[in-house]
Formats: sequence, C-alpha cells, structure tokens
Amino acid sequence: MKAYQIKDIKNFMGRLLGSDSFDSFLLAEASITTYNTFIIDGHIEKAFFTGDINDDNILPPYEFSEWKNMRSVCFDLIKGKRTPVGFKLVLHLKPELTAQILAQGEASVTMADIKSFVLNIKYDGSMLTCITATAFHTFLPDKTPDKLWDGYFTQFLSEKEILFDEG
Repeated sequence: MKAYQIKDIKNFMGRLLGSDSFDSFLLAEASITTYNTFIIDGHIEKAFFTGDINDDNILPPYEFSEWKNMRSVCFDLIKGKRTPVGFKLVLHLKPELTAQILAQGEASVTMADIKSFVLNIKYDGSMLTCITATAFHTFLPDKTPDKLWDGYFTQFLSEKEILFDEG
C-alpha cells in the first residue's frame, strides 16, 4: 500500500473525469460533497437487468459499474464554478488487468486469492491523494501482490503524465 500526493490536481481531474485514462477501473463507491453530499454505491443491481418482458438476459460483466459509464455522472456532480468541499472515490482495477499484473510478477498468489487491486482517491478541498490497496479473500503473508500493484500504479501515473509525490 502506497500513498501518492498529486501535485497538479487540475491535470489529474482532467484525466480522471475528462478522458478515458481511468477506464480500466470499476467504481465501487463514491462520496462527493458540493452543495449536498452525494453517495453512489457502485454495486450492479442485477434485478434491474432481469425480469422484464423485453429482457435479453444479459447481465453486466462485473460486480461494480465501469468507471467509463460513471465518469459523466461524477463529472456532473463535481463541475461548476466552485471547488467541491471534498470527495472520495473507491475504484477497483478490472479483474482481467489484475490477472495480467499477477502473471507478470513472481507472485505465488493467484486470482483465487485476490479480490481486487483497489485505488482510493481522496480530495479534502486542498489536497488530492491516491492510496493503493489490495483486497484479499483471506489473509496472506505474501506481500508480492501489493508490490506489483504499487509498481503498476506508479508506472500508470507516469504514463498519464500525472505528477506525484510518494508518501
């Protein structure tokens, strides 16, 4: 687990909300405080997709909503002349990318052990911080997945030209 303090918040927000840079993530939850606090539970509600006479019985492929589908919703809540009081986003890397990261490393852990690579994005009105985490199905003493995820995310920020300080 690492903390990354974002140096250029405007650039980061442009990448997060105005481009496909973070479309490899799923939105687990969001809390955005502007003139109200808006809470979004990113869990897919499967009942919405089934039981209708016109139902094609096709369920979304993930447990959570894809960021690319939620980006505009969050953007609409954040945009305006005033800076948000704060927000917190919990994103999960898509499972197929998690599997790729594990395959590239020398981890003795498999996808059966890991629930998700998690990215917490927190803005408190003046500072924006990204914190990586790994969600496991059970306790594992092997920290290799954490190191692989931290390395991947550091490279991700660099490739997206997002300046940061590691905390």
